Amino acid sequence: MSASRFSGPVLPSGETSDLWVVDGHVTYEPQAGAETVARGWIVPGLVDAHNHLGLDDPGAVGAEEVERQALADRDAGALLLRDCGSPADTRWVQEREDLPRLIRAGRHIARTRRYLRNFGHEVEPEELSAYVAQEARSGDGWVKLVGDWISREEGDLAPSFPAGAFAEAIEVAHAHGAKVTAHCFGSEVLQGLLDAGIDCIEHGTGLSVDQVEQMAAGGVALVPTVMQTGKFPEFSAGGREKFPAYSATMDELYERRRDVLMAAHEAGVQMYVGSDGGGPSRHGHLAGEVLAMAEMGLPAEDVLAAVSWKGREWLGWNPTLAEGAPADFVVYERDPRQDLSVLYEPARVVLRGRVVA
Repeated sequence: MSASRFSGPVLPSGETSDLWVVDGHVTYEPQAGAETVARGWIVPGLVDAHNHLGLDDPGAVGAEEVERQALADRDAGALLLRDCGSPADTRWVQEREDLPRLIRAGRHIARTRRYLRNFGHEVEPEELSAYVAQEARSGDGWVKLVGDWISREEGDLAPSFPAGAFAEAIEVAHAHGAKVTAHCFGSEVLQGLLDAGIDCIEHGTGLSVDQVEQMAAGGVALVPTVMQTGKFPEFSAGGREKFPAYSATMDELYERRRDVLMAAHEAGVQMYVGSDGGGPSRHGHLAGEVLAMAEMGLPAEDVLAAVSWKGREWLGWNPTLAEGAPADFVVYERDPRQDLSVLYEPARVVLRGRVVA
């Protein structure tokens, strides 16, 4: 049984320690003859809380591309991925010791002809709960709903399903032991989802002050995907001629997204970091989302916690590198609490006790 040694401040405590890896786990008991692999700031493996492994335009991708996406995420330090909807069957990723740990949500569930083609199940309101039950059974404890999308009849963002259908579907998911998250750009869909007991909101640019306070009180998480919402001017321009009301809505949401983010922070909403990697977004760019959230005004240490130990705790994994914890961590040459840009430059990436990058 070989051992390896790492040395430096171990976050979140910041206490300088020698950390050994033995048989895929952390120990602080000295191991004779262990080689020192790296010195630096040691951070629990990063969490991409909104990832789409196995998805690209125009839908599911093959195993070779899934592997490429997963390796790009891993090499950037993202060692725990929460899938937020994918048409590809990625169960096999969980069997690969060299690929990130993956929590699957299965396919998006959207309204018929009201979402990106080939991405999700497209169903009518009376079918929603049955599909939620199906995805709850086949996933790893999460179900992803498309809360709103453009309605061609209305020419604007609109809820994908009636509030009653959403409420029944969330109840069904919870009965199956699954949590529910939803894509939500606009405002109209949000109150019904929050009142129904949804567990997480993705994007959330339409949230009001009252709603973020409701989220904080109810423990509803927010994954704001700031890089993705930064594309709203592009979305607006693409629809301006045919759907002027939609374009005006997207312009307004873009202008208020910082205010929403800061209101959520001030209210105490649990926020996590998601790259929205998949489709037109590339993988391996979680650091960009961290920097984007900090640039919007969130405290750097809070964002770092969200992308590491707090994100891990939220998803049920070891939040800290305590004695006996799985050895999933990243080593950096500078203190990321002082300089988040170092997240672009991992010195060593350790997954399941092996140096993989």
